[in-house]
Amino acid sequence: MKIKYLILTISALALTSCATKYKKREITDSVMQEIYEEIKTPYKYGLVMVPTDNSYKMDCPSVFRKDGKWYMTYLIYDGRGYETWLAESDNLLDWKHLGKVMSFSENEKHWDVNQKAGYISLQDMTWGGSYEWEKYEDKYWMSYFGGDSKGYEAGVLSIGMAYTKEAPTKPHEFQRLENPVLTPKDKDAKWWDNSTMYKNSVIRDKDKLTGHNFIMYYNARGDSINPAKGAERIAMAVSNDMKHWERYGNKPLINHHKGISGDAYIQRINDTWVMFYFGAFWTGWNQGAFNRFAVSNDLVNWTDWKGEDLVKSSEPYDDLFAHKSFVVKHDGVVYHFYCAVNKAEQRGIAIATSKDLGKSKLNFVAPPEKKKKN
Repeated sequence: MKIKYLILTISALALTSCATKYKKREITDSVMQEIYEEIKTPYKYGLVMVPTDNSYKMDCPSVFRKDGKWYMTYLIYDGRGYETWLAESDNLLDWKHLGKVMSFSENEKHWDVNQKAGYISLQDMTWGGSYEWEKYEDKYWMSYFGGDSKGYEAGVLSIGMAYTKEAPTKPHEFQRLENPVLTPKDKDAKWWDNSTMYKNSVIRDKDKLTGHNFIMYYNARGDSINPAKGAERIAMAVSNDMKHWERYGNKPLINHHKGISGDAYIQRINDTWVMFYFGAFWTGWNQGAFNRFAVSNDLVNWTDWKGEDLVKSSEPYDDLFAHKSFVVKHDGVVYHFYCAVNKAEQRGIAIATSKDLGKSKLNFVAPPEKKKKN
């Protein structure tokens, strides 16, 4: 009887644990403040990745951990378009370039011949967790936006998927699905994504809150009357196999009706979902670009933070834009990676932290000279 009682007790505790693991709590002002206090990074360490000359720019860090080391995928723009690169670090502060993982195509017929901006998919989202890049069907996956036009985010951009069975810590070309999985030209394109599409972030929906296995958060520009003049908003799509995607819902998730809301990145913090994202130009060009967050119980409905920006322009190296978050917590310290752009339009990757770790000695090279007007 004692053994039977013990088994029943253990079973009851297990059921209770499962039932409360993702217990919803009302997202009040105090909850929002609690999250802010947990994730804020008031200390700017400075630049950690910069171009070696002014022929290219660096953008959009995604950080993961494997075998005791940290790795970063990031973008390089060289005038033609985006390619995706890989770097490694022992301490999150000092980084070494390794090589490319998605390059320009030699075949001009490829839909993504001139643009391949990639982001890691299916990462462990636990705040302060492993930050491992997890597999699906024995493959590591990246989502990316691509296009065939030359220039900075030029032409019609669509979303594609890429994968590899090899170690993601070694630079090599990821294989890509032949066609994009979402495009502004789709028959079911919505008013918010009928012009062009940008960054995308794919997570597992382990509890199938959406009824699907996977969620993609993406930002896109669109409008019901003039798509090219529309605002940029964050929306979502869902999939069960990482290859076939469909738009979810009848409205964007984050919408400020003007400017840009983009580059969602999801973490699970204190039994709530937190979306890091950036905003820009909501009140005009002079507002610049800055990093924000929102909170959700169900991955679909989000409460926007109304307080101070997480990261904004304040230093010579980020005095034009400080935006595009990737945030990890390791050994009690929060590292907020972001894209830093100065008024000379030099672009690199910087970090703000929750603890004062000193100042980086890395700087941009001398800015390009402005051409004199005749």
